Amino acid sequence: MSKYNSLDDIFADDDFHLIEEKKKVSSNRTADERLVDSFKEIQAFVEKHGKEPGPNTTNVSEYSLYSRLKGIRNNDEKIEQLKPHDDLALLPAIEIEQAEDPAHKEIKYKSKPQSLEDILNDDGLDLISGDDEGLFDFKHVPKVSERDSADFVARRKPCKDFEKFEENFKKVQIDLSKNIRRLIKFHEKHLIPGTYFVHNGILLLLENTFDLKEDSFGKIDGRTTVIFENGTESFMKLRSLGKNLFQNGKTVTENVDETNKEFLENYNVISDEDEETGYIYVLKSKSKNEEISSISNLYKIGYSNIEIPDRIKNAEKEATYLYAPVEFIAGWQCYNMNPQKFEQLLHNFFGSACLNIDVFDNNGRRHTPREWFIAPLDVIRQAVELLITGKIVEYRYDPENEIIEKR
Repeated sequence: MSKYNSLDDIFADDDFHLIEEKKKVSSNRTADERLVDSFKEIQAFVEKHGKEPGPNTTNVSEYSLYSRLKGIRNNDEKIEQLKPHDDLALLPAIEIEQAEDPAHKEIKYKSKPQSLEDILNDDGLDLISGDDEGLFDFKHVPKVSERDSADFVARRKPCKDFEKFEENFKKVQIDLSKNIRRLIKFHEKHLIPGTYFVHNGILLLLENTFDLKEDSFGKIDGRTTVIFENGTESFMKLRSLGKNLFQNGKTVTENVDETNKEFLENYNVISDEDEETGYIYVLKSKSKNEEISSISNLYKIGYSNIEIPDRIKNAEKEATYLYAPVEFIAGWQCYNMNPQKFEQLLHNFFGSACLNIDVFDNNGRRHTPREWFIAPLDVIRQAVELLITGKIVEYRYDPENEIIEKR
């Protein structure tokens, strides 16, 4: 065993590297890298949800992204640094003053902080925002991005020909505000090209489907072209679209006025040679029976070969009118057709919404009228016009949502 004459000899003989100092390799990202990464996380949220993160939320992750984006927008230095990465145009333009020396530029700040929140959001030293490890980031809170279906939020990209869809999106929004269209419960059978939907508050259009085939479960799947009202598009899978709409979406119904337009233009001209054959009418009951009066959208669809006021003047004495007065709501004068057959076809169409109730005459005999249906008046009008045009075979009545939909 060798002997050592000094401590230096001992350190120099460290065969097992017990004393040797190992250099640490830093895994820390630079401040610039952290800022870019944090901004990309905001972009991922926008791409995923079709909207910016907002303050009115109970989701901590979304609120942290909102605070971070606001802080970036209030800091022109950060805006300048992140502009090359701003693929979604989330950041405003900044004014840059050029000094006498072309190599020198000075950023002109546009706004001064007006509140404590503005000061916190400005965070010029990256103490709060602009860093994945910031104050509003929590390691044990799931990110918003981890909760949604990956295919539904497959990376969207700007829609190059969005101008041809933009006007229709605006019209649909107007129709919804006027109740010409409605939002109803989503069903997979609604996944027809040309149909509008709402998911997480964002209006979208199923513009096209392609490469459709049955999957291993016998379900039809394939790719879609989906256009979003924010000017982006995606080619997600059909089943993925359906799954996410089922979880948090609604179907937008068709525009009733547009459905009726063709009828009004083409079937409203009567000549002297046309033969009047009777009337189809719609009535509303004025019964005081709570079992009847409490039913919304309850109407009688009937036929008469005489003037309607004459037909209903003794309604209180007839079972078909529920032994109660009625109010005339709408009517159609029929020409060159069998109105009885017309009435029967309408009854068949609304058959699933037929009122099932018994009424009793003065002698206690029971009657079950079969001409009363639960359907909104505008839907009944739509059915009449579809029947006249012959297109009614392409549609069915959905009594749950009280709408007419494509078969």
